[in-house]
Amino acid sequence: MRTILFLLQKEFLQIFRSRAMLRIILIVPVVQLLLLSYAANYEIKNIAIDVIDQDLSPWSRQLVNKLTASGYFRLHRQTFNTKDAWNDIATDRADLILVIPPHFERDLVKDDEAQLQLLVNAINGSKAGIAYGYAASIIRDFNQQVRLSWLALDKRNGPPVIPITYSNWYNERLDYKVFMVPGILVVLVTMIGAFLSGMNIVKEKEIGTIEQLNVTPIRKYQFILGKLIPFWVVAIFELAFGLLIGTLVFRLPIVGNIALVFLFAAVYLWVMLGMGLLISTFTDTQQQAMFIAWFFVIIFMLMSGLFTPVESMPHWAQVITWFNPIAYFVKVIRMVMLKGSGWEHIRTYLYIMLAFALVMNSIAILNYRKRA
Repeated sequence: MRTILFLLQKEFLQIFRSRAMLRIILIVPVVQLLLLSYAANYEIKNIAIDVIDQDLSPWSRQLVNKLTASGYFRLHRQTFNTKDAWNDIATDRADLILVIPPHFERDLVKDDEAQLQLLVNAINGSKAGIAYGYAASIIRDFNQQVRLSWLALDKRNGPPVIPITYSNWYNERLDYKVFMVPGILVVLVTMIGAFLSGMNIVKEKEIGTIEQLNVTPIRKYQFILGKLIPFWVVAIFELAFGLLIGTLVFRLPIVGNIALVFLFAAVYLWVMLGMGLLISTFTDTQQQAMFIAWFFVIIFMLMSGLFTPVESMPHWAQVITWFNPIAYFVKVIRMVMLKGSGWEHIRTYLYIMLAFALVMNSIAILNYRKRA
């Protein structure tokens, strides 16, 4: 135990003496958290729309106003020239064209049927689908409004109205950052665990000090613990620091017991540290370790449910996520912080993470040889 304490003291001294390491630990995660939380936003707003209004009636103008007042659409051009609108959508200056034909109001009110044309720039299929969904929903609401207004003026009984009351659970403000920030914290903790731990051991190989350590009476487990524990402590500190920033800057709610998050993180980090250790046994330079670690982390991250739901993936991809530790941590941190889930809800995921940690570190330790 005394030997491990001396090794820990040496590792922490190296960390705090390195200005580059301190920047990576203290500054880079904060900048990434602040930038990614605002940039990684899948809410589609400010959709540029061109309107070709060939009716110029009060109802057509109200429809255009209703679209632009929704906050999702921004009127880029209102024109009679179809070529101008086509040119806007071809040059990506407009995302959607709304064509209102002549006699739109007359057909809508008297004939109970009116046609509209929506031309959507679908080069980005996801954005196109969301833009069309927004526009279709607004047009349906507008159509309902017209029907009720006309029936009221005609002094006839309108269709029955069903009032709907609703409440938003777990994210009352519908703030996308509340959903993203916990997941981004997982990514930042992962990068410290997988990248820095692996590169730190490989650094000993590059500068030649690994040979000096190999000839010392230090046992293999003492050397490994002395190398991994400091980054485990640093990653836990980063998680706490990130949660503090999320609470102060983004008003991130913490509904459940935050101790469960740290308990899960403590086990999860040993999975990432084991992965970094395993990578270090196969590589000889920090550059090699960085590229291999990035290869696995980027796949785990994109298939973790951080940006897209796991349920929307193909079945074979969902099977792969069973072996993705990031997916479990993202799920757990959102469950605890946003839904208030307790021990009975996360214990299965924690047992899975314990199994991952045991297997990963066992393979890494067995593969590590105390020789040059």
